[in-house]
Amino acid sequence: MKITLTGEESLRLEPTPGPLTIEAQSHEQSYSPFHMLGSALGACTLSVLQSWASNKGIAVDDLRIDIDWTFVERQHRLDAMKVKIDWPSLSPELLPRAIRAAGLCGVHQTLTHPVHISIDAVGAESPAIEPPADLESTRGSSKPTPALPQADGQPKASSAP
Repeated sequence: MKITLTGEESLRLEPTPGPLTIEAQSHEQSYSPFHMLGSALGACTLSVLQSWASNKGIAVDDLRIDIDWTFVERQHRLDAMKVKIDWPSLSPELLPRAIRAAGLCGVHQTLTHPVHISIDAVGAESPAIEPPADLESTRGSSKPTPALPQADGQPKASSAP
């Protein structure tokens, strides 16, 4: 499999023989955690489609999976991810079935349902820290935004003038 970073918020996966390769368009471009998340979604989708195609006797030589994403404004988290299947040799009649099969990807299923994540420290007692408030719920309201705890559990200092 070959993963090509096509931008800061996009990548392409292609089935290739041999070991996994990750390529960037320049030396300055890094493989970010968001590229890793996109790669997981793309690799899972590619794997599901390869299996589906194998059962149908369909070649996957020209199958490409493009993944891109957008961020929530002023937050360092994803808002949306888009999967684009580029498969020129697949007949138009089979494309809806391929799209349905792609939706069975376990990573896709995980990302479309709430995932509960916990963070623990090994060998240390850590104080309970309230999770950050949902910033979306306070946006556009006249209510003051509550102080969010920092990694040390202390509230963030106000940056008001």
